[in-house]
Amino acid sequence: MKFTIASKSLLSHLSAVSKVVSQKNTIAILDNFLFTIKDNMLIATGTDKENTITARMELLECEGEGSVAVNVKRMLELLKELPDQSLVFEVDDNNFEIHLQYHNGDYKFVGVDGNEYPRKEEEPEAKLEMIIPASEITKSIEKTIFAAGTDQLRPIMMGVLWDIKPEDIVFVASDTHKLVRYVNSRVQPGFEGSFILPTKPASILSSILSKEAGDVKVMIDSKSVSFETETYTVNCQFINGKYPNYNAAIPQSNPYELIVDRTLFLNAIRRVAVFATEGGLIQLEISDSKITIKSQDLEYSLSAKESLDCDYSGDVLTVGFNKDKLIEVVSNISSDNLILRLSAPGRPGLFIPIEQAEKEDWLALLMPMVVPNM
Repeated sequence: MKFTIASKSLLSHLSAVSKVVSQKNTIAILDNFLFTIKDNMLIATGTDKENTITARMELLECEGEGSVAVNVKRMLELLKELPDQSLVFEVDDNNFEIHLQYHNGDYKFVGVDGNEYPRKEEEPEAKLEMIIPASEITKSIEKTIFAAGTDQLRPIMMGVLWDIKPEDIVFVASDTHKLVRYVNSRVQPGFEGSFILPTKPASILSSILSKEAGDVKVMIDSKSVSFETETYTVNCQFINGKYPNYNAAIPQSNPYELIVDRTLFLNAIRRVAVFATEGGLIQLEISDSKITIKSQDLEYSLSAKESLDCDYSGDVLTVGFNKDKLIEVVSNISSDNLILRLSAPGRPGLFIPIEQAEKEDWLALLMPMVVPNM
């Protein structure tokens, strides 16, 4: 088996595939890429058993077909140091010795029999399919993934829910302290279904698709989902379990509403947060046309306070939020101004961009903290 490929193209694709490979594998073969030569294409595969990425690259020249497993770390480290030119790989089909040559270089190393590499079990059940522009998937993940949980004791929250409906897809992520819901009506699947995409493959998928143009074929079976473009296929196992009823958590009536400049609000929070305890409280005092942001650290006798103009008329209201989660939510709002809807100090607040793109609806819910006297 012999093939020729451009080094720059190989490095670019293998770098993407390597994102799924774990740093510490209990199964040695998973420390390798699987190289498969077929129909004048190099198909490179990486997996952590639960998630698999495949990249397809056109070869400059090709003799024979077959497969061999190549060490991920060694291959990437070598490619990063090679100049941009054609590489010739020659693989001995008997002992899997690999001979790599380029203009003024010659390298030899040993691969592993490609037949030892784990393959995905074929799913006998019929699949649900839909076509989604790559940009829509990337945007939907980026708008929600930051809110996903990291608590290993609550694995169901460690992912992004895709709640698929005939006219739209609702993307939801939550760590139980904050919740983000993003409705994308530009995508109309035409069927109903749902799955929870873990944060690791969701992040990798977003990274890969951000560099891809065109549409993505999404195929859903009973255990996993595959995302396929002309170049890549990303297959991910679902998180097992039923996602909590997110609609029940979102308040339907928050009578107090204020509008404030997002950038001014965020910068003030960040400054005041410097004087709060670690993971501590930011207090918001809201009165006519003014919002006052406070924090304190009694242990070190620290305190801070800033006031901003806002659009608000109603009762004086005081509410507190965790400083880090508040910064995280406000940082991920894309509009110049935001709406904050509140009902009572002990009830969650809703953060909504005042300007949203056509056929989308984004909101974030943030649970409050107990507010002491400051």
